[in-house]
Amino acid sequence: MSLIAFDFDGTLSDSEMTVLLAERAGVTDEVAEITERAMNDKIGYAESLYRRAALLEGLSAADAEDAFDAVRIRPGAARLIERLRDEGHHVAVLTGGFERGVEAALDREGVAVDTIVANRLPTDADGALTGEAEGPLIEGTKDDALADLAAEVGVPMTETVAVGDGANDLPMLEAAGLAVGFVPKSAVRPVCDSVVASMYRLGKVLEAHGVLADAE
Repeated sequence: MSLIAFDFDGTLSDSEMTVLLAERAGVTDEVAEITERAMNDKIGYAESLYRRAALLEGLSAADAEDAFDAVRIRPGAARLIERLRDEGHHVAVLTGGFERGVEAALDREGVAVDTIVANRLPTDADGALTGEAEGPLIEGTKDDALADLAAEVGVPMTETVAVGDGANDLPMLEAAGLAVGFVPKSAVRPVCDSVVASMYRLGKVLEAHGVLADAE
C-alpha cells in the first residue's frame, strides 16, 4: 500500500475556492492578487489565507454554499481516485482550501477519499462568514500532515506520493517518496520528480513508478 496525497485547488480540482467565494463577495481582484503572490512564494501562506478570509467577511450562507457547490474536480480525477483505492492505496486530500468545497466536489462525482485534511471558514449565528479562518493547514505545513498520516496508516515516507502545484505544497513534495507537479508554479517545478498536466498523464506516471498496475 502507498499513501497518495493530493493538493486540491489547482491540482485535484481546476477550481479555486477562494476565487469562487470572492466572486460572490465582490472582491475578486483583491483575492486573486493575494492568491497569486502566495502560490509563487512571495507571501507566507498563513498570512495570505487570513487576508483573503478577512475580505470575505459578511458573505451570506447562501452565497457561500453557492460557491462551494460550484467546485469541480478535474476530468479523470474520480476514475483515478477509484483506481488507486481499488488497488489498496490510501488516498488523501491535504489542502489549505476548505472542507465544504472538497466534500461537495467529491460527492458530486460519487467518489470518496480516505482522508481529508483541510481548513474551515467559520460562520456567525446567521451562517455568514466571519472573516476568520481556522484549521490544521494554515500555520501547519503539509510535510507534517503527510508524515503524521503516513505514520497513522503505517506507510513509510518512501512509499508516499505527493501531487501539488503551489508554494504551500513544497514541504510535502520535498518530503514525499515521489513528488509530482500538476502544472506547477515556477517555484515548485525544481523539486518535482515528474510534471503532468492531466489526470491521464498522472495515471501514466503512477503506472511507470509501479504505484498503479498498467491500464488495459
